[in-house]
Amino acid sequence: MLTWSMREVSAEQRAGVLASTSMCFDLSIYEMFLPLIGGGACIVAANVLSLETMPGRERVTLLNTVPSAGRALLERGAIPDTVSVVNLAGEPLKSALVDELYEQTSVRRVYDLYGPSEATTYSTYTHRDRGGVETIGCPVANTQVYVLDEWGRVQGVGAVGELYIGGVGLARGYLGRAGLTAQRFVPNAYAQESGSRLYRTGDLVRYLEDGRLEYLGRVDNQVKVRGFRIELGEIESVLLSHAAVKEAVVLAREDEPDRKQLVAYVTGEVAEGGDLGSELRGYVQARLPGYMVPGAVIVLEALPLTANGKVDRKALPAPQEEGHGRRAYEAPEGITEELLASLWSALLHVKRVGRKDDFFQLGGHSLLAMQLLSRVREAFSTEVEIRSVYDYSSLQTFAAHLDNLAEVDSLDEERLESLTEAEAERLVSELRGQ
Repeated sequence: MLTWSMREVSAEQRAGVLASTSMCFDLSIYEMFLPLIGGGACIVAANVLSLETMPGRERVTLLNTVPSAGRALLERGAIPDTVSVVNLAGEPLKSALVDELYEQTSVRRVYDLYGPSEATTYSTYTHRDRGGVETIGCPVANTQVYVLDEWGRVQGVGAVGELYIGGVGLARGYLGRAGLTAQRFVPNAYAQESGSRLYRTGDLVRYLEDGRLEYLGRVDNQVKVRGFRIELGEIESVLLSHAAVKEAVVLAREDEPDRKQLVAYVTGEVAEGGDLGSELRGYVQARLPGYMVPGAVIVLEALPLTANGKVDRKALPAPQEEGHGRRAYEAPEGITEELLASLWSALLHVKRVGRKDDFFQLGGHSLLAMQLLSRVREAFSTEVEIRSVYDYSSLQTFAAHLDNLAEVDSLDEERLESLTEAEAERLVSELRGQ
């Protein structure tokens, strides 16, 4: 992969590679080793969204991240003019984002990269042009791809099949899991050398006329949300372990462009005056990583079914504001809560935010938390640590935390008292417009 990368990306383009991905995530392999083997520099950042204000940002020439983070950087105008190459991987890359990167930044090349960790980070790639088709391209060097049907037969152009990957980049298997290794790493019936294997990706693809691959989704129930690979069945299993839940279905929905979220649908016994949706979010949060907690839990009397009795996933309703486990509405009090409510409303696409509402129960997640801090810095002229969003997740407590920060110059009491009602309304209106 690195040999291919050295040929594909010029020395000038890889002179300063942003190294912002956790070393537990396979994208970091590219970020760390590509510059280090070729005389470039790793520009280390706490996370990709800190690129907006980090020292040395003008040294970054290559950005490697997931599309959702790329969208956040674009919306904040945070991509420096020095960046000439943007690699996007880990999620399907929509043409709209590619076009906007070319139109709004100095980026000259946008790459769409695809690959599972089991095949060394990246297995296919393509240079995405403005107005081009959505495709994950062709194999990188020393990698082979096969589109096979359920009987292992090669599929022709336009025919849908599962993507299998071969080549020197394959892992040896899963440590201590011989059964799973045998299931996912299978003999390569199309190789001349003995012992050659293929990795079953579980991804559906088809060949386009020009030989590039089009990604169509998952064979099984696995999805990617903000770059995290998630088994929906694992979330459903946790929900079903709750005593009040009878049925559970979890979907990854994208009701708004580039805003994919997990939504859970359950049936069960709801206590009078109880809020089963909020209770279940907390229940899942105590048992699974934060990125697997549904943004909304919708309680239904019954799951919609198809004519043959299966759950009709297409008929499941889009989440409304009440699906996010909102509490009884209490209007924000004071200028800090008013301004903060406007920021939450714009970020979370929620019409009305109450002082008791919880950022994460309204659909917030780690990526949106970073965007929130950026907007708080603009509105309140203060730096707030990311942990504060988790420690003070309700509007009321987060606003109180802002008020208590000694360095919040813009919340000086004299300044607040000097704001007329009209000025306060104008400021709220401007923030809401962002």
